[in-house]
Amino acid sequence: MFDNKEKTEIVSLGEFGLISHLTKNIVLLDKTSVKGIGDDAAVMDFAGKKTLISTDLLLEGVHFDLAYVPLKHLGFKAVQVNLSDIYAMNGTASQVTFSLGISSKFPLEAVEELYEGVLLACRQYKVDLIGGDTSSSKQGLVISVTSIGYADEADVVYRNTAEEGDLICVSGDLGGAYVGLQLLEREKQVYLSNTNIQPDLEGKDYIVERQLKPEARGDIISILKELKVKPTSMIDVSDGLASEMLHICTQSNKGCTIYEDKIPIDPMTYETAREFGLDPTVCALNGGEDYELLFTIKQADYEKIRYDADITIIGHITEPAAGCNLVSKSGKVHELKAQGWNAFNK
Repeated sequence: MFDNKEKTEIVSLGEFGLISHLTKNIVLLDKTSVKGIGDDAAVMDFAGKKTLISTDLLLEGVHFDLAYVPLKHLGFKAVQVNLSDIYAMNGTASQVTFSLGISSKFPLEAVEELYEGVLLACRQYKVDLIGGDTSSSKQGLVISVTSIGYADEADVVYRNTAEEGDLICVSGDLGGAYVGLQLLEREKQVYLSNTNIQPDLEGKDYIVERQLKPEARGDIISILKELKVKPTSMIDVSDGLASEMLHICTQSNKGCTIYEDKIPIDPMTYETAREFGLDPTVCALNGGEDYELLFTIKQADYEKIRYDADITIIGHITEPAAGCNLVSKSGKVHELKAQGWNAFNK
């Protein structure tokens, strides 16, 4: 991952020297950032807006495998995963903090590579890196990211406000990240059995990128604002479509009907899933890590979004007694069940 001939031990810099080295070129860009790195706390001024805050923890061996995840990609993904939560509240992301627990196996050059990805994400999503912490770790690499954002009170969207009759929408396409993970895991096993064999990822760029470098959908928030559509509920797809849909229904005390033939699946995802003997629909429902936005809208807003190629209507909200259901391509009705990521599965 970091094949520099000469490696610099982090201990030679010390904690504050490391922080200074990594953050010396940071310039604050967002108008809400008053003071960033360099004092006891950051200072922000949101001028009457509602403040949005979210935190994620990423652990080596649980959330990522450095056998095939480049450190730069990991830094980028760690930030965007967290920004996705701000967008899922219909908010504007403005700042992040980035904290690291690092074992002695990582030289300075490796941490620099990780930070390259962090700063790339900050530039792409126009957010400021305003703080964080570093510590030694005996358990591999530990990453904690906190994202901060804001929205007018009237614009904030929650999970528990879906209404009967609302249309269910999703951005982008689903299942690609999970199928990309299966591909990377397969190539890892091939490499471990014979280190002379190079990974065969030719023609699979899209699904590999969906796993290694997903894109938080802040653009969808901008599109909805331009269309003058405020979702009635919203969540990001981190644990799979089924899990997220059930979160909305449970918290809103509603049911839902989703149509299998409406679920957006990219052709490469579909074909590669079949190569692995997987059902593409199951990958979309339960795979996770797509970081698309799942949201509901009023039926009156249908005409406003129907021609947007990046938003697909996949079903509607029903009364709670109707339950949560998936209508298959053959017309059969199945209970919608969550079988995606569980952080506490052994």
